[in-house]
Amino acid sequence: MKEDFLHFLWRTRRFDATALVTTEQQPLHIIQPGTHNTHAGPDFFNARIRLGNTEWAGNVEMHLRSSEWLVHGHHHDPAYDNVILHVVWEDDAPVRRPDGTLVPCLVLRGRVDTSLLLRYQQLLHEQAWISCAPRILQTPSIIRFNWLDRLTAERLEQKTLALSGYLAATDNHWEESFYRLLAYSFGLKVNGEPFEMLARSLPAVILAKHKHDLFQLEALLFGQAGLLETAFDEEYPTKLAKEYRFLRHKYSLTPIAGSNWKFLRLRPANFPSVRIAQFAALIHQSSHLLSQVLEADSVRAAGRLFQVELTGYWQTHYRFGQVSDKRPKRIGDDFINVLALNTLIPTVFLYGKMRHLPDYQAKALRWLDELQPEANAVIAGWQDLGVVPRNGCETQALLHLKKHYCDAKRCMECAIGGYLLVAQKTG
Repeated sequence: MKEDFLHFLWRTRRFDATALVTTEQQPLHIIQPGTHNTHAGPDFFNARIRLGNTEWAGNVEMHLRSSEWLVHGHHHDPAYDNVILHVVWEDDAPVRRPDGTLVPCLVLRGRVDTSLLLRYQQLLHEQAWISCAPRILQTPSIIRFNWLDRLTAERLEQKTLALSGYLAATDNHWEESFYRLLAYSFGLKVNGEPFEMLARSLPAVILAKHKHDLFQLEALLFGQAGLLETAFDEEYPTKLAKEYRFLRHKYSLTPIAGSNWKFLRLRPANFPSVRIAQFAALIHQSSHLLSQVLEADSVRAAGRLFQVELTGYWQTHYRFGQVSDKRPKRIGDDFINVLALNTLIPTVFLYGKMRHLPDYQAKALRWLDELQPEANAVIAGWQDLGVVPRNGCETQALLHLKKHYCDAKRCMECAIGGYLLVAQKTG
């Protein structure tokens, strides 16, 4: 058993509440179970109970065993001084406040239906792709869709964390923060961190001074990326290196190490050298990019701002010194969708949230609806179970559900798991 089962029982009152008494045989009546706290501190805030003839308001803490209060060090934490009730599965040790008084304790063992316990154990120990795989389609569609809607917002909130961090680091400079987030997205998972390091080492304001000269933009970006440190046989990278040395001295720049970049097992189109060249071309062709994204009326219109095709040296190269067949090296629709999911939509959403502009938040959610469903191994797994997403909004929710709920066995916090626990027959 996990503690989240106790949270579920308390939150939904799925236990026998008749003639409740504490371990000290004091009559107990639950008026309000309180608000579930998913952060540090007691498990439920602002609960209301009646002990004997006295009504109490405060917090509720839960453990499988009452002795865990001491194991977790709550007796040394002032945040737990106003706990009015300790709810446990087993009582194996008395718990006292700093003033020596006992914290009232309620034991739930013996008050829970055995069939409910059995269904919980089945969910907890199921070895399928997800715990509820055999029965997920027994959940009413309205419960699934409402839960996915909630998870979409939860995932968007999570995706805004990086941008929030950049804003905090730049004194709420939106253009610089958007530039860093965009850079990270250009690197994808493999090269996201070095791309972000590159952006931090080369402020957007410096690139803005050279936006009309693509050659200088490439010199700055490739130089700061640490990719112009070797001697070249070709004329173009040699010129870039020379230009970078001048610009580096002018702006007192320090490049990152070129060894940060990963090429191995990447398709040539995703080589960091190609992505840096595309990043330079995007800056060259764009004007007030953040403002244009914020004011775009559709995700497709926003995506068109990122349609870039490389010219010159990069038409015949994927990296310095290695000639390739001449073929288009453009930012394709799939990559634009990645940018939309990881940068554009979170930016619009957070902008609306921080500026108290709900229309922008609604726009971000609408853009998710406009995207086509993603195709990857996780989504294929959901489709195998009969859960077929209709748009990008639902694929994002399903990705979030699998990673943060199913894989973590957080069934008791999931609307689907909660429904199956209380509404389905065993077997």
